[in-house]
Amino acid sequence: MENDPKSIVKAADASMLKSVEHFEDELSKIRAGKASPVMLDSVRVEYYGAMTPLNQLANVSAPDAKTLTLQPYDRSLIAPIEKAIMDANLGFTPQNDGIQIRINLPPMTEERRKQLVKQIKDETEKARVALRNIRREANEAVKKLTKSGVSEDEVKAAEADIQKLTDKHIATVEKITAAKEQELMTV
Repeated sequence: MENDPKSIVKAADASMLKSVEHFEDELSKIRAGKASPVMLDSVRVEYYGAMTPLNQLANVSAPDAKTLTLQPYDRSLIAPIEKAIMDANLGFTPQNDGIQIRINLPPMTEERRKQLVKQIKDETEKARVALRNIRREANEAVKKLTKSGVSEDEVKAAEADIQKLTDKHIATVEKITAAKEQELMTV
């Protein structure tokens, strides 16, 4: 690992930023009332014996807030794509017209919204834990530097910087969470 407090703080900041980006990516997969092609990112279709991501086999688009359309690059894939969407258990029922697949999203019930808010809270807690783990690892790395001749003042300053980074990134996570909950609860 690094043997200078500044580089440890910089590495911790980069790791925390990646954690926040991962958190945003996870939240983008949670349906918030509007149709989005990202909703189907987890769907895998068997294609020539390999499980292939849906977005590599079809053009996925959202022509309006309640509909997704899938235009397979190969028409023979319509049935396997429909089956994969059903197997993914996303709560959608695909319909095909022989050329493309349409998915009409059902309106969200209050109960479903509350489930999704709970899921958002779980993801938020995972993100906080990840950030705290990065902080702990960075603090341990900084403390080890005292053995190699780094002054205690530098170590304390680095620990303070790491705490400031942690607080900043946790505040970002909280802001993202609040915006997603607001988006979800808006009917």
